Amino acid sequence: MPPNSTLTLSLEPTKRFDRVDALRGFAMLWMAVFHFDFDLNHFGFIAPRQWFFTDPFWVTQRTLILSLFLFAAGVSMAVALARGQTVRAFFQRWAQVVAGALLVSLATWWVFPQAWVWFGVLHGMALMLLLTRALLHWAVPTWLLCALAGAVLAWPRFLQSASLDPFAWSWLGLGTHKPLTQDWVPLMPWWGVMLAGALLGRWALKHRPAWVSAPVAAWAQPLVTLGQWSLIFYLVHQPVFFGLLSLVQRFKP
Repeated sequence: MPPNSTLTLSLEPTKRFDRVDALRGFAMLWMAVFHFDFDLNHFGFIAPRQWFFTDPFWVTQRTLILSLFLFAAGVSMAVALARGQTVRAFFQRWAQVVAGALLVSLATWWVFPQAWVWFGVLHGMALMLLLTRALLHWAVPTWLLCALAGAVLAWPRFLQSASLDPFAWSWLGLGTHKPLTQDWVPLMPWWGVMLAGALLGRWALKHRPAWVSAPVAAWAQPLVTLGQWSLIFYLVHQPVFFGLLSLVQRFKP
């Protein structure tokens, strides 16, 4: 079956959509604030001590931030295909995500050897991007993509098994216990969020192009820039926060 030619619009191959970048940039800014609070708590600068992995206030924020980030990635995928992104260009970008995931694993193994990140945001994104690209590229019917997105989102709530708790299978997200790790973004339900973004992005490009292509206000331009450099920002911000706060703790009276 040939690629879905209906997705190829008359867009400049190098054109970026500021609204999509601003959405991603907002997610990155919110994530940075969340991580800075996490680091403050880690070094004992917040009292009383916060429980980021169990307190609904922090858990809800993480869920919303991650959902926004993956949703924006799905919209970006739809835009990239509409611009005629080649398979080579996709894999060049995908390789950067994979390299970033490996760096995160190495860094967290050094800092948190008992709870290092082996399937976090970038690891999950690398797999989800591959799957989403394949489905959008090969004319999978929209109704089937919608059904798949819904199933992926709902599956972990209704179908879980302790046999999928071991390390080899926990990346699926269908086990009964969360693994010991600083960050965990399993395929289910999170791939459903990316699929939803891709579906809405594809629909908007066809029926409401201004939703993604209209310019943003001047105040949002910093978010656009942040969104354009999201991968580098993601990799750099935590080491900077962690390093600065460790120095402050070391030299505080």
